[in-house]
Amino acid sequence: MRIHRLLVSAFAVALAGVTLTPIVGVTRGETPEGCLLPNRAMTMYVEELPRVDGKPRLGYGLTPDSASYPGPTIEMLEGECLAITVVNDVSAETLLELRNDPVVGGGDADDPLGVSLHTHGVKYLPSSDGTFENDSIVPVGGSRTYVWYAQPRVRLPNGLIGPGTAGYWWYHDHVVGTAHGTGGTASGLFGALIVRRPEDPKPDKTFVVGFGPDATINLRKYPATDCDPEQPIPSNSCYVATEGELVEFAVMGFGNDFHTFHLHGHNWANNRTGLLRTTLDPVDVVDNRTLGPADSFGFSIVAGASVGPGDWMLHCHVQLHSDSGMTTFLHVLDEDGDPLAPMPVPLHDH
Repeated sequence: MRIHRLLVSAFAVALAGVTLTPIVGVTRGETPEGCLLPNRAMTMYVEELPRVDGKPRLGYGLTPDSASYPGPTIEMLEGECLAITVVNDVSAETLLELRNDPVVGGGDADDPLGVSLHTHGVKYLPSSDGTFENDSIVPVGGSRTYVWYAQPRVRLPNGLIGPGTAGYWWYHDHVVGTAHGTGGTASGLFGALIVRRPEDPKPDKTFVVGFGPDATINLRKYPATDCDPEQPIPSNSCYVATEGELVEFAVMGFGNDFHTFHLHGHNWANNRTGLLRTTLDPVDVVDNRTLGPADSFGFSIVAGASVGPGDWMLHCHVQLHSDSGMTTFLHVLDEDGDPLAPMPVPLHDH
């Protein structure tokens, strides 16, 4: 078994083309199979943000006082092993308030107060699961290191090739409010994880779209999701690109509702990246995708391809959700970086 694990590790690293430089402070007993030692590290701070309608807002950030929701997009290359040290700067009073909240709370009073980091898609040990059950949370004022391995396609004992972990995933808290992190995600503790393969094209811009509870995009409702179309400034839910740029969307769903993601004026291949390698690739083309709780997907488009600059609506196509404010815009600027001039309002005879 040990020889097999070493062979799997060597095959995976060679296939991914990743150079490993071990990170000091993490031992081999804390890493999943295939990851000898982490070759990259970062620190994530969990902080309190200004309240919205009296409710707590939390966020992840890569430096102190930089937290946001969604949190920073984490990118990995297949073959990388990443160590993330999470620092909990959220007060016990706020965490207790979320636990006692009648909508997003209800956790066990005997569980310790804390935050965590749980991810989808990549490999990790129970000690990096981010749950009470695996004793992998971050107490108030404390810190903890989680290890994620973006396993490449590996040769399995039966001669088949494992699928690897390339894709569009998400990470989130799993302990705030309840043992499933209902209060954590509802207050802002979520973000995108993108695992690439070496041959994947690198986008000019990446936008994160979190379809969340109460018909929100990144916990905001229109018009708070958008920015001024005459002077668009990118924000956590206002998306701005220049015509011709390769734009990537990382989409995730959380909460209790099912949604349909729709982007006006653009379409993409219904595969892992949204792009085609050749004109002969047999794949469906879509501009709308159903999204359930915990689902995630991503794709890339060329902004304004064949349609030009303009304000292209992005929304949930469940009509009740759209009408409730679950909408924003992709603002495609012209080649000079200017927004499209507003169209004149047509005159009508009454």
